[in-house]
Parts: sequence; C-alpha cells; structure tokens
Amino acid sequence: MTYISRRDAQAIQFGTHGNPYGVLGMQEWEGKLVIRVFIPSAATVEVIDWETGSSMVELERDPDYGDVFCNVIENRSDWFAYKLRVSTGNHVWIQEDPYRFGTVIGELDEYLLGEGTHHSLWKVLGAHVMTHQGVEGTHFAVWAPNARRVSVVGNFNNWDGRLHLMRQRGVTGVWEIFLPGISDGEPYKYELLDRQGNLLPLKSDPVGFGSEHPPRTASIVRKLDGHEWQDGDWMSKRGDLNSIDKPISIYEVHLGSWKRVPDEGNRPLSYHELSHELIAYVKDMGFTHIELMPISEFPFDGSWGYQPIGLFAPTIRHGTLEEFRWFVEACHAADIGILIDWVPGHFPEDIHGLGRFDGTALYEHEDRREGFHPDWNTLVYNFGRAEVANFLSANALYWFKEFHIDGLRVDAVASMLYRDYSREDGQWVPNKDGGRENYEAIDFLRNMNTIAYQEAEGIMTVAEESTAFPGVSAPTSYGGLGFGFKWNMGWMNDTLRYMAQEPIHRKYHHHDMTFGLHYAFSENFILPLSHDEVVHGKGSLLDRMPGYPADKFANLRAYYGYMWAHPGKKLLFMGGEFGQGAEWNHNKSLDWHLLDHDFQRGVQSLVRELNTLYRETPALHELDTKPEGFQWIEVNAHEDSVFAWVRWGRDRAAPVLVVSNMTPVERQEYRIGVPKPGKWNEILNTDSSLYAGGGRGNLGFKETEDTASHGQTQSLSLTLPPLSTLYFQLEQA
Repeated sequence: MTYISRRDAQAIQFGTHGNPYGVLGMQEWEGKLVIRVFIPSAATVEVIDWETGSSMVELERDPDYGDVFCNVIENRSDWFAYKLRVSTGNHVWIQEDPYRFGTVIGELDEYLLGEGTHHSLWKVLGAHVMTHQGVEGTHFAVWAPNARRVSVVGNFNNWDGRLHLMRQRGVTGVWEIFLPGISDGEPYKYELLDRQGNLLPLKSDPVGFGSEHPPRTASIVRKLDGHEWQDGDWMSKRGDLNSIDKPISIYEVHLGSWKRVPDEGNRPLSYHELSHELIAYVKDMGFTHIELMPISEFPFDGSWGYQPIGLFAPTIRHGTLEEFRWFVEACHAADIGILIDWVPGHFPEDIHGLGRFDGTALYEHEDRREGFHPDWNTLVYNFGRAEVANFLSANALYWFKEFHIDGLRVDAVASMLYRDYSREDGQWVPNKDGGRENYEAIDFLRNMNTIAYQEAEGIMTVAEESTAFPGVSAPTSYGGLGFGFKWNMGWMNDTLRYMAQEPIHRKYHHHDMTFGLHYAFSENFILPLSHDEVVHGKGSLLDRMPGYPADKFANLRAYYGYMWAHPGKKLLFMGGEFGQGAEWNHNKSLDWHLLDHDFQRGVQSLVRELNTLYRETPALHELDTKPEGFQWIEVNAHEDSVFAWVRWGRDRAAPVLVVSNMTPVERQEYRIGVPKPGKWNEILNTDSSLYAGGGRGNLGFKETEDTASHGQTQSLSLTLPPLSTLYFQLEQA
C-alpha cells in the first residue's frame, strides 16, 4: 500500500507526528483523494456517506503499522463530508473523523494571539462546546509554542495521547482540534512532547473553565454560553455604588469555612446554599460587598486558594460554573456587590499546572532568581512576555464579563512591584537600570487596570500593596498604577499594635493611632482587617485585645467604632463581626454557637449598627478620600489616650464628632471643642448595653456651651465611658 509514507505512518502510530492534519483525514495523494485514519484495535474501518450512510469504501490496514487505515476514494475529485463505520469484530459503531473538520480559530484571532493583545482570549483558547460544520462537539485550543506535539486525552480516547493529535496554528504557538461528540462535563487533559520528543506530565488546561474535584486534577468541559443574566438593574448602578464617595463595607469570606454541614461529613456549603444563607446574613449585617478569598481552582485546601492552577475555573468545591453564576446573580438581586481575590503574582509548581508547560519556562522565568518566590515556593509569571501578560489581563476581563464580578482584589501586589521582594542580596536580578522595580510587572498592572476599566463598566480593582509605592490608586494617565482602591496595610499594622498594648502603656504608643492620618488621603484607601490578621499564630482579633474577657470585648468594640469613623472604606474578615475567640481554621466552620453569649451578640449588633450608620450618614463616607472631610479636634491627649475628630459630608450640614477613650477609666465632664453650636445627638456608643457594654454615656445628646476648647469657640462636656468610642451628630435646625 502506497497511500501513506513509512515515516508518516510510523509517526502517527507512535504519536510523534507534529502535523497530523497534513496526513490524517481526507488528503490529496498523487492527484487522488485519500482518506487516512488511526484507530487502534479496530478490525475494519469503512467510509460512509455523511448524509445517507451508504458505504463508499473500506479502508485498508497498513501492513507495517496496523492501526493506520487508508484508501483511495475512486471516482471522486471533490472534498465531501463522511463518517466512519468501525468494527472490532464483536462491536460496530459509527463515528466522526475529527481530521475531516476545518479550523475554528480565525486569522484575526491568530494575529491578536501572536501580538498578545487578545482581550477575549478565553473565547478562543480553552474547551468550547459548539456546533462546527453542522456537527456538535467541543473545540480545544491551547498555547504551547515549544512543543513538538500536543494532543487531547480523556475517557473518550482511553487517555491515549496518540489519538487526537492537535493542529498547530502558524507562528502563534497555539494548537487546536475539534472533537465531535464531546460535551459539557467531560474530563480532559493535554499530553505534550517537548522539543526533544520527551513525554511531559499530563497538563490541565490553562484556560479550562472547570476542574475535577481535588485531589483529581483533570480539566472539565464547561459550557460558557446560555446563561441569561437577570441583574440589569444592578449592573446599571454598580459604577455609582463602587465609587469613592459611596459607603463600601466589605465582608471577606472563605467559602469553605464560613459555615459547614456537620450532619453531612462537615462538608462546606454549595453555591446554591450560600445564595440563601450567606447573602441573607450579609444583607442583615449591613455590609455592601462580599469579598471571596480566591475561588479560581486550586489543588491544595491549605493554600486557601492563593496558589491557583485553574485561573478560569470557579472551584468545583461548591458547585459548577453555572451554579457560581447563580450565586453572583443572587448577590446582585440583594443589592450586594461581589469581589474576588485574584492572584496574578505567582502560581504553584504542581506538575499538572503551568510550570514548564511545554517543556520550557513558558509562563515563568527560566532564571529562578526572577521566577521563584521563596516565601510561597511558587513560580512567578514572566510579565514581560506579551502572551503571558495577555493571558492574565484577559483572565481579569473574563471574571468581569462572564460572571459579572464587581471587583478584583489583587493579591500580593508588592511582591510583583519589586524584584528583590523577600530575596537576599545576590538572589535577585536588577532591572535594566540596575534598580529593584519590576518594570514589566508595573506595565502589566497599568495595562490590566486600563483594559478592565475601559471594557467592564462600573467595576473596581483593589490592590493589596504593603509598601509606599506611589500612585497605586492614581490614574495611569497620571503615572499611577490605575487601581480604584488600595488596602491601607500601614493603618492596620499600626492600630492593631496599639490595641494589643495594655491600656496603661498606650500613652507611649499614641502615634500608632494618629500616624495614618498623615497619609490617609494619598490613596483611595480601604481599611482591612483581613484573614491575614487571624492566622499563623496571631490569634483572633478578640484574642489580641488585652485584659479580662469583658475588657477584651470593650476594646474590640471601641476599636471597631474607631475604624468605622476613620477615613477609608471598610473590610472585615468573617468571624470578626461577632468576636470569634479562636484563630481562624480553614478546615472548620466559624464558631456560630458563640452567638448564644451576650458579649458575642453585642459585637454582632454593634457591627450591624456601624454598617447602618456608615451607609446612612454622608459625613462618614462621602469624603473618605478627601482631606476636607476630616478635622482633628484632639490628637495629642497621650496621657488620657483620648482621640477626637470631626467627619464632614460634602454639604457640611450635619458633621459627626467622634471621640475614643482607649483606657479603662471613665472620664466625666471631659471637654471637647466642636466646630458648630447646637444639639449634638449621641448616635453611637460602643459601651451601650445594646452591645453588652456598661451602659454609660450622655443620655442621648449634649448641648454646646460657650466655652472655648481645642481651638473652637464652642464645646461639649462629655462623659467618656471606659474603653469606648462615641459618635455625636449635630442636629439640623
């Protein structure tokens, strides 16, 4: 038989052919049409007409490579559609030949992929259920420019990498294949040979939309289309609700441990269950947004999602891609925004992941001084490679467009900005100017933010950035990184350090509570009390407060009062809102039973009220990022550990006076100057009996006296309960 060369037949038989579409399927051979197929263990293979099912020709077995079948189609010079009737002796079935189908990826897609500017990358790469040339199936596409051969493997081909070898698309390094009959829910991986022909570990899909339940690691075909969103009202107004002059109070959640089902093996809640229980709770507590710790698929529970492998796959731990969409929609129906933690800074070295994906350092740096994070034992993306930067920026858009996510909190930005982050001398590579800044990462972040804000109306991006890098939340047009907000890590560290002091020593650390105002308006800040503050032996927030139990709760309540009145948006990790006593454990539920106790219920009631006041009081949020919204009244009362300031709204009509007493001493007739005369109503008192406090205060209001104090012509004579924060609002005439 001379219908295939020996070299091609051998390469097909052993799965080493780099151009299967040039050999298999219908081909021209010496002026004739030839059909060639590779079907291991088949006894006979027959070509039949696609429409009528009538027999056209029986393919002949290659004498040397018996799983290769070919024959000439006599009396036909035109290309036509066909199927294959295959028998193994006892079984007969009809199947499509994947090598008769044309390409799916278009020339424009190829150009944009090669240029690294394909903003809808996920619509081209990955596994897409579709109808192609009249046949239902799935199109697979993956970027692996240095591979000699790539194939799709799964249950559908007994994980045999010799079958379903993919077509390489020009110089883009992208490989594709359309597999008829493959539909939603099918597990798959990619099998690759490197440049030298060595077989690599099976790889999950970098742009896969679903994954198997860990510890299994295959990607799962998931349909992206078909969801009819019903959240148009929310989408039209979220831009206003995400702006710097609106109240933003974020409840940070780890879905796997917020609440569990002890009667069913202590399993976590599903997206469906969370749509009811979590959202109802967040709504009742008055938070405006939920922030989810990473839900991009990840292999190891103990990483909490911060070492993701499937950036395009919502974790199957709580349900499918479509079920996650319903959860997002339920948030929006309740007027709650949803952010997710996004991790573009690093990825784990698990063999099924991105590391040396095609046998080379494709997504990462070859030099581990640039490409390895010693803190997390992870790899660093090569932000200077256009295709890698495109992969990440398109992933950001994917969450905005395919899931209507309202914001991304970008993890570990500082580790991206600096080449020497957590590295010793000699263990990092300077930039082209000899400095430590990572120019490529800076360019990537600016570009990502520019694209996100241009193409996803009304969203926010938030940087977890722990250094003094300038302009993190400044527009890129002004040289900034372009984030909407930045976590104020300095405020968090300073104030928690202060609160951990015994009250008798706090006078020596007074500046820890005031220093943040020196830079409070240099960025659009969020004040975070995140999961990082209740792990790794730090204990809970409550546990970090000094004193006996009653004192601990009083300190925590006073601190929350201080925080909610401080300039900046708010973020609180789950459990903190009711004063959980134990350090967070990702393997178990929060200690909801503690709400049987007065102290915990009191903290919960306080946080609910703080959120209510924060939302309903313009002075507490309108000018969060503007210095004209803040006025110190008492900043130097070190000996008393008292702080007092005024928050102003845009119209300056109903200012709020805030006074914190951070000692366990009740201070009576404590004079505080105020900028306007009149009746100042006590709208919050963290020592109120409503919050399980001592019930001491000012009987609901105080009238100003014509006594100068603190540079003001008017003042109030106040009772300051021990370990308390008080809010007074000027009553409008």
